[in-house]
Amino acid sequence: MSRCPTLETARLLLRPFEENDVDAYTAVLQSPEVRASLHLPDDVGRYEAWLGMAQQLGQWELRGTGQWALVEKASGEFVGRAGTHRPERADWPGIEVGWALHPGHWGKGYATEAGGAAVEYAFAHHDVDALYSVILPENTASQAVARRLGFTLSETRVLSHFPELQHGIWRLARQRDET
Repeated sequence: MSRCPTLETARLLLRPFEENDVDAYTAVLQSPEVRASLHLPDDVGRYEAWLGMAQQLGQWELRGTGQWALVEKASGEFVGRAGTHRPERADWPGIEVGWALHPGHWGKGYATEAGGAAVEYAFAHHDVDALYSVILPENTASQAVARRLGFTLSETRVLSHFPELQHGIWRLARQRDET
């Protein structure tokens, strides 16, 4: 039994990754648009998809953070992934909210819908003052999602795991109840 919870939004099921998601997730990672936006190699394949799924499930077990498999409720179709991420990197800003969807589902508002659920979940289950989204400067579509979720660009810097390019560090502060 995974510590990854299952959530529902109006149109999406956010659930733990399952073994049979590997082909659909491979298709997400192999799409030219996702490869370009995440700077993935041209030969990304099933192994990397499976490893990514396993890493997400492991992160849920170890940290209570991780990304969900996104499934469109109406069709049952695998859409992509979204959720939280907190890798073991000294220069990582904190709990990140992120997403990667198959381009066939871009423009439907699914990243914003799933990202909103991830923000709500993260603030409800983690005592942090802010959440972050780490986005490459050319990824304007993800920047637009971050803005819709209330994130603002707080800094731009190089991260140790990706020294070739600077990343935008987008921040969303927790809204404290003042009552």
